[in-house]
Amino acid sequence: MSLPTPHPANIHPAAHVATEARVGPGCVIGPGVVVPAGCALAADISVGPNVVFVEPDGGGRLPARVEARVRIGANAVVYPDLVLAAGVVVRPGSVVTRSVPHGAIVEGNPATIVGYVDAERSLDLPAPMIDGEFEGPVRATPVDGVTLHRLKVVPDLRGNLTVGEFERDIPFRPLRYFIVFGVPSRETRGEHAHRGCQQFLVCVRGSCAVVADDGRRRVEVRLDSLDAGLYLPPMVWGIQYKYSPDAALLVFASHHYDAADYIRDYGEFLRAKGLT
Repeated sequence: MSLPTPHPANIHPAAHVATEARVGPGCVIGPGVVVPAGCALAADISVGPNVVFVEPDGGGRLPARVEARVRIGANAVVYPDLVLAAGVVVRPGSVVTRSVPHGAIVEGNPATIVGYVDAERSLDLPAPMIDGEFEGPVRATPVDGVTLHRLKVVPDLRGNLTVGEFERDIPFRPLRYFIVFGVPSRETRGEHAHRGCQQFLVCVRGSCAVVADDGRRRVEVRLDSLDAGLYLPPMVWGIQYKYSPDAALLVFASHHYDAADYIRDYGEFLRAKGLT
């Protein structure tokens, strides 16, 4: 049985693609696009009109590398020495100066991450729990094992209190905690999975967004309340971004720190889940 032949690249006659550039099958290159020597475009990439891949100016810098299924909007500029990972979307007019992780959506000058492809938007948390008067403090998400939790609030004229009990409200007994704070708004934290460690996230000041990804589905959750928590089980890819200037994210972890527990490459994560 013969295998299907990949569609050849479709390069507009008015595009300027160096003979030493690599353009994969199924790519669509619009008019006015500039692709310098050494630039590598994988399969099924769409590049809109007048996109410029900046040629390196020496100093050991390398041309940009673009992985499969990336979409780059018109008039964008992509600098050298970076990677656009698989599935990235670059919105029109963006100036990309840094590598972009798998499935991210970027825009602006300089480009920053504004979302993730196919991520379902924030789900509503369960209603506030005041003196135990409500049902259902936990809500499932579309991502396998990831749950939203509404913790108890005790109002008092002297000052309110929110509380959670480990192995009851929080699904495990932690061995470690850390607090992420002082994150510039354009920065992204996380971008890894854990082989065995469980985590529970509470934004104790300000707000941030968390993207959870099990390799098949993504959900984005906004944490902006002291009585709201997000549970991340092992083998879920986690990302935190959209930090407010005053944000402080408290994370309880079920394990002591172990570098070997981390999976920091998304392709390796998918392979470990048996999805590639």
